[in-house]
Order: sequence, then structure tokens, then C-alpha cells
Amino acid sequence: MSQTTFRPRMSAATALDAMLGRLTMYRLVLLVLAVLAAYSLLLDALGWLTFGIPQLLAHLALCVGLTYASNRALAALFRVQPHSESSLITGLLLYFLFWPAQFGQAFAGVELAGIELAGVALACVLASASKYALAWRGRHVFNPAAAGAFITGLTGLNIATWWAGTPAMLWLLVPAVLLVLYRTRKMLMAAVFTVVATSIVAAGLLQSGVDPGGALWQPLAQSPIIFFVGFMLTEPLTLPPRRWQQLALAAVVGLLFASPFNLGFVANSPELALLVGNLVAFLAGQRGSVRLLFRHSRRLTPTTTEFVFEPRRRLRHAPGQYLELDLPHAKPDGKGRRRVFSLTSHPDSRHVKIGVGTAEPVSAAKQKLLALKPGDELTATTVGGDFVLPRRSKSPVLLIAAGIGITPYLAHLSDGSAGPRDTVLLYLARNASELAYSDELKQSGARVIARLADGSTPPDFIEDAAAGVENSGAAGIEAAAAAPMARLDGPALLRLVPDIARRTVFISGSPASVGSLRRAARQAGARRIRVDSFAGY
Repeated sequence: MSQTTFRPRMSAATALDAMLGRLTMYRLVLLVLAVLAAYSLLLDALGWLTFGIPQLLAHLALCVGLTYASNRALAALFRVQPHSESSLITGLLLYFLFWPAQFGQAFAGVELAGIELAGVALACVLASASKYALAWRGRHVFNPAAAGAFITGLTGLNIATWWAGTPAMLWLLVPAVLLVLYRTRKMLMAAVFTVVATSIVAAGLLQSGVDPGGALWQPLAQSPIIFFVGFMLTEPLTLPPRRWQQLALAAVVGLLFASPFNLGFVANSPELALLVGNLVAFLAGQRGSVRLLFRHSRRLTPTTTEFVFEPRRRLRHAPGQYLELDLPHAKPDGKGRRRVFSLTSHPDSRHVKIGVGTAEPVSAAKQKLLALKPGDELTATTVGGDFVLPRRSKSPVLLIAAGIGITPYLAHLSDGSAGPRDTVLLYLARNASELAYSDELKQSGARVIARLADGSTPPDFIEDAAAGVENSGAAGIEAAAAAPMARLDGPALLRLVPDIARRTVFISGSPASVGSLRRAARQAGARRIRVDSFAGY
């Protein structure tokens, strides 16, 4: 997480961001699914579900235990370190996809239940195997749970029923999905899919004589739309890198999800719709993981370090996008092994660079980075993000960076866009020693303004925001002297950048900083604002 320069009063959204920022996306999804599994047991105990507690517990143990065990066995076979959280998530997803086996009194019932159990077990093993067999350059192409469920359905042993899409589950399922979508910033994508899929299903129900209320309620409460969009469709590792691509994908998958068809050997199903979407996303993005050879690191500031890698093959990315690194470590600290970092290098550079906040306390993932020696290798699992400058080169921009939030702007400025483009960079830091990338900023051609919390003086080529306040009159002098750690509000920002209304504003930093600065930009008259939060690494 970036070093927060100012300590603004947190809004409810900012407080939620800060809380969720302590968890990785994988850990959050795992916890949410575990809570939903416990909730399903409670519903069954209350009589709202009728599977039976022993059957649910056995089903849960089979799905989670076998998926976890098979993933570890396959990882040992392929000589890679297993990602335990990912396998547990897959097991919990399969728990909600397949109907728990019901053993009846008659022999035929026992035999049928045995076949169903075999189907679930096969789905668990296939889900784990898909991460290795259905992969390209170390990156799995398809959602493992969907792949396991689909292939199992082809065998006839069992079919996915997606029983999580029941009215009783909605009471906790809806807030759980909203929490995950908020954390992953996929609300708009989820809305596109939900509208497309619900509209198609509702239209068919209306034609069959269902009343409008029922036509809308049934697809939302009695189908897996909500579960599907929250935990399957929006999985980051199988999404295309750009937002417009994700929105288009949501519409396509929504169409396939809701449109009935039968080709004889295969019919429409949620898992088939998702697998088609996964394939489209794979073709649109960085195809496969990329091995990165560590070259060296350098200390940028007392609390910031840059790491330089040489990719085994070209890493496709646009300036402002992020990189997800797989950082396996022996002593995990609960924050997971896959971490997201902004790329500071130009797309055409032969090296891949990231800037990382390394102030104490240092997480286990950062300890892994700091312990790297030249020649060590890491895996970049995915590239994505939409924190990119407008395509029109003459469109003026204001870039606001709080602490380590400066990192995505380095790629923007290194590609020459600051030359023809009217670019202002406002850099918020604790003191002058915390201004990272001074040489690069000096060469960028952008107008750079620094607002330093301790009142120190920035380098000569950087304008001092405090000097601008002093020139604004007695009131400005009094305000600056009274509280150097005060938040940057709308009037202060407007004094620094009087033409902010005509600029596209980009804001990067911690969730607390981004929330405060976004409010300040709106108060100052900004019409177009893009944000990029650094949470919890």
C-alpha cells in the first residue's frame, strides 16, 4: 500500500476500502465462500434447505478435501508450489455447483448416489487438473470449477445444478457478492451481465404468461445469475485486461448464459457460457504467464524500492497498467502470494520495473522481493487495468500521486506523452526525501508540483505547493502554517491548478488518500476523474 501522506477523515467508503485492503482478493473470496457454506448448513438446520446436515457436511468435505489434495498432488508432479487458497476456493465453488448426493433406502438409491458422488469427485480432480492441462505458458485458460463441472457433465456421471441460486440463499448471497464486486471493482461489469441475462430470461417468461414481477424475480432468485457473476465471471485471472473488453465479455457471456440451445452433444449451461467467455478473454489479453529474471533493485526513497526484471518474453502492457506477481513464500502472513504492482517501465523497454513501498512492517510478499538475488525468477501471472491516459494526445491531464501512488505515472511520462500533452503532476509526500523518481520526473517535460507534509522544500525543478499557498494571501498563509498535515481540499487544489475543470484528473494512492483527493477534485470543479487505489500489499 502506498504511504499515505495526509490523514484525512475517512468516509464510510474509505473506511471499507481500508478494511478490505487488509485482505487479498483471494483471501476475501475464500472467507466469503466459507461463510456462505456455513450459512447453507444453518439454513438446512432451520428447514429452509432439505439436503440434510450429514449430506451437506460430507459433500463439503469431499469437494474441499479432494480439490485441495489433488491440487497438491498435481503441483508436486509438475514441480511447482501449489496455491492453496485458489484450490480451496475451487472446492467451495464446486460445493455450491453440485447437488449433494442423497442415499436412499433402496439399493437403486444407493447405487445412484454412488454415481453422483463419483461425478463430484471427478469434477474436483478435473478442476485441479485443468490448471495444468488446460493452461498456456503457466496460466490456466479456463475457470477451474467451470471446467471440471462441464467435462463431468459430458461423462453423464453428474451435472452441475448451481443450487446456490435458491431464494433462501439470497439473504446472505446478495451482500456477499456485492462485497466481492466492490473489492474487485467489477460492479459495472456485473451489472452488464445481470441486465443482459435477466432481460433475456424475463422476456421468455413474459411470453409464457408469467406476470412482470415474477418474470423479473425468477431469474434473480431461482437461477445462479447472482452467484455466477459474483464468484465465477469476474474472476480476475480469466478476464481480459481492459474495462471495455470486460464489459463486452459480460454482454456476450450473458447472452450465452440465458439463451437456450441444444446442439445434441452439448446444450447451454452456465459453465459452458463461462468457458466460452474465458477463451475469448484469453485471446484478448496477455496469453500465458511470463517468467521474470531478477536483475537488481535500487532504493528510491527511505521507504520505497524499485525492482528490475528481464522478461523471458515480451510483456504486453499499456502505460498505467498493473502486473500481478506470484510470490510464493515459506511463511505466509495471511495476505496471499499473488500481489499487484503498477508497472513503471515503458512497454517497449527490455526491462520490467515496479516500484514498491518497503516501509516497516514489511509483508511476507515484500520480504520475498527484498530477498531476491540476481538470477532468481518470478512469475507474472497477469497484466490488466484501465488507468491509462486519454487517446487524444492534446487532451490536458492532471496527475495526482499520494506517496507510492507515483508509480503508474512513470510509464505514462516515459512514453513521451508529457511532451505533446499538457501535463501537470501534483505529488503529495511526507517530505522531500520521499519524492521518488526525481530524475525521471525532471526529464519528463511535465509541470511538477509537490505538496510536502512537513513543509520541507522540494528540488529546484519542482514547484512548491506551499509557496503557491503563501502567494494566495493572508488566509492561505495562516491555513498553511496552522496545519501542514491538513488534507488537500477543493479550494486549495483549485489554487494550485486553476484550470482543473478542463483537465482529465487521475488520482493514485492508498484508498484513504484516493477517497479524500477525489472529493477535493470534485469540489475544485473537475469533470472527469479516474482513480487507481493501492490496497493491502
